[in-house]
Amino acid sequence: MREILYGRQPVRETLRAGRRQILRLLLARGISTTGIVAEILSLARADRVLVQELDRGELDKLSGDANHQGIAAEVSAYPYTEIAEILEGGRRAGDAPFVLLLDHLLDPQNLGSLLRSADAAGVDGIVLPGRRAAGVTPAAVRASAGAAEHVLVAEVTNLVRAMEQLKGEGLWLAGLEATPEAQDYSQADLTGPLGLLVGSEGTGLARLVKERCDFLIKLPMLGHVESLNAAVAGAITLYEVRRQRSIAAQS
Repeated sequence: MREILYGRQPVRETLRAGRRQILRLLLARGISTTGIVAEILSLARADRVLVQELDRGELDKLSGDANHQGIAAEVSAYPYTEIAEILEGGRRAGDAPFVLLLDHLLDPQNLGSLLRSADAAGVDGIVLPGRRAAGVTPAAVRASAGAAEHVLVAEVTNLVRAMEQLKGEGLWLAGLEATPEAQDYSQADLTGPLGLLVGSEGTGLARLVKERCDFLIKLPMLGHVESLNAAVAGAITLYEVRRQRSIAAQS
C-alpha cells in the first residue's frame, strides 16, 4: 500500500527516520529550494529518491487539498511494530519501560499531537487499536509534525489483551480518568515500568479498559470546564512521568 505524505516537516522527518520506502519526492513547480526544502532535497539525493516537479494544482489533488506547503512524498505504508519490540527498545535504553496506550482515540489531530508529545517525552512506544480508532494516517503524521516517523507504534486487535500482555511483562497500568477514586497525577508514583492509558474524546476509558488498570489518575481541574482535550491531558501527564523519573534518577 502506498500513501501520500504532505508538508515540509513530515516529509523531512520521514527521510530522516528511514523507516519507509520513499518512492518519489514531489515538489510544487517554482518552489524556493532554500532552508528546509534544501535539506529535504539533500536527504533525497543521499537516498537516491526520484524527485518530480508538479503544478501546484496536481499536488493539491494528490494531497486531498491539504496544506502541503509545496512538498509531498509518495511512500510505503506506515511501519507498525509489535509490543515486544517496543519493550525491547525501552530495556536497551536502560530505563523502566514507558508505554502510551490510546483507547479508541478518533481524531487524527489528537493522535498526531500525542505522537509528537510522546516522542518529545521519550516514550518507548504507543499501542492503539486497529479498529474504531484513528490510525497513523498522513493526516496524523502531519499533525505530529513528522514525529510519528520516529515513534514505535503497535496496532493491536484487542486493547484489553494488550494490557494483559504488558502486565505480564511487569508494567503497571495507569488510566487517565477524572473519577472520584482517581489519584491526583502528581501524587501517584509513576517512576516504575508504566503503561499510561488515555481514553477517547468525550467518553474516556471504556469500562473493561478501566477495570484492567492498576490505578487511575486525574489532573486537577480548577476552572469552569470539566475536562481537558485528550491530547492536552495526555501530554501533561507524559511530562509528569518524565519529571518524576528525572527526580528519581538523581536521588
